[in-house]
Amino acid sequence: MVATIVDGVLAEPGVAEETAPATASGSVAIGADHGGYPLKEYLAFRLKEAGFEVVDCGTHSEEPVDYPDFAHAVAQLVAKGECGSGIVLDGAGIGSAMVANKVPGVRAALCYDLSSAANSREHNHANVLTLGAGLIGRNLAWQIVEAWLGTDWAPGRHERRVAMISDIDRRYRRDS
Repeated sequence: MVATIVDGVLAEPGVAEETAPATASGSVAIGADHGGYPLKEYLAFRLKEAGFEVVDCGTHSEEPVDYPDFAHAVAQLVAKGECGSGIVLDGAGIGSAMVANKVPGVRAALCYDLSSAANSREHNHANVLTLGAGLIGRNLAWQIVEAWLGTDWAPGRHERRVAMISDIDRRYRRDS
């Protein structure tokens, strides 16, 4: 199932939650700018094939748009717990990671290979994946998504560090 994001999500302030509710765990928010649009479409198709509910935050064409709008929309759905995880694509993946990490409760990671994907989940409890559509091919992108979604959080020795990230996030959070 692919749902399209509802109007107004971009205007609502983010509400952070440490973990998404169980009902959202199988849902993935996905968004891209014009440079990431073709890869977004491919990944959304593959995610649906794999049994995930996909919430498509746009864009819906290769017409020029601004990546912060789409990274923000994906990050908000994850932070609110409406989706268990998010994926954002732009030319390099860097800008989208920067935007997503501004949303309280989001831990976005730019991944470029299978090791960075697994590490971001296992060690850093990443809940948003960003990819550089201009830098990786679609086969590698899908392998990264599979590795990222297939890697579980391994609290143990990493839990203290992720708690530190969450504490810093809370200290700098602005109430709207």
